[in-house]
Amino acid sequence: MMTLGPLMLDVAGCELCAEDRELLQHPAVGGVILFTRNFESPQQVRALVDEIHALRDPQLLVAVDQEGGRVQRFREGFTHLPPLACLGRIYDTDKPRAKHLARVTGWLMASELRAVGVDISFAPVLDLDYGVSTIIGNRALHKRPEIVAELAAAYQGGMHDAGMAATGKHFPGHGAVAADSHVDLPVDERRFEDIEQWDMVPFRRMVDAGLAAVMMAHVVYTQIDRQPAGFSRRWIRDVLRGQLNFNGLVFSDDLSMEGAAGIGDYATRALASLEAGCDMVLVCNHRAEAVQVAEALTTYQNPVAHTRIARMHGRHSPDWDTLHQDPRWEQAVAAVKGYEENPELELES
Repeated sequence: MMTLGPLMLDVAGCELCAEDRELLQHPAVGGVILFTRNFESPQQVRALVDEIHALRDPQLLVAVDQEGGRVQRFREGFTHLPPLACLGRIYDTDKPRAKHLARVTGWLMASELRAVGVDISFAPVLDLDYGVSTIIGNRALHKRPEIVAELAAAYQGGMHDAGMAATGKHFPGHGAVAADSHVDLPVDERRFEDIEQWDMVPFRRMVDAGLAAVMMAHVVYTQIDRQPAGFSRRWIRDVLRGQLNFNGLVFSDDLSMEGAAGIGDYATRALASLEAGCDMVLVCNHRAEAVQVAEALTTYQNPVAHTRIARMHGRHSPDWDTLHQDPRWEQAVAAVKGYEENPELELES
């Protein structure tokens, strides 16, 4: 039996090709992230996920970004999910309703993904909405850290009910910088005390609430470390592990993003991220570079990280048709549709 390696990568299309199958059986590979190009229908993506899972024992971890709003990879046949900021706006006028809807939304998102076999969605976003970040924007729940924490905990509860572990992102907080780390290296010049009192609050509270995984930010916090957070022993080992007592899985953000480019070539980025304390690194949309990383990590071993990865596998997986016959699913779809279209409506008892 193979162990799960530290590399998560993507596949080209809606079904696996021979090259995909060969690469996914490389010992350095531990997971697959799916994108919109991998999706045609719920039935097709279920077959794709089943094929990925059948390749290895233990199964590869299958992930997707299904936050809602502009970050929802699977759409046709899936419920349209509003941006998380909608929940924050409702919270400002009706806290109980917002918390209930956060739990409903987390359950609905996770239930539909579990019904096609996907293990995890990289959600919820725990960044604060400072009104300056183009890449975060309405992906954030709210501008106030205690409200983000409260809504995210409810959202996580819904995910857990559906059999999915939650991943909070992007540690220690991406919301205070204007630059998009996909195309630039954002720099945050605030003091550690300010970041700790604001951006880290949702992460701290979610860790206390049992958060299973964290994704790091490709942001340099100059007052703390000259390396981006995902390559920083200070942020991962000292702060996240040491001060916040986080014992779950640490993901890098995508190493193909511009925010990681200054570290070196792809193999150097992967090794630096793992050395800093990440458990799993993502290399997306660059197949040749992903192969290079896999080869560089052929002999890499981290038994603790392997255990953390294995814990992220989804639990119960309902049949797609059975889910759609469940009254809870019907009620959740109606609630989610209703609060985006009419956020001021009272919640029906």
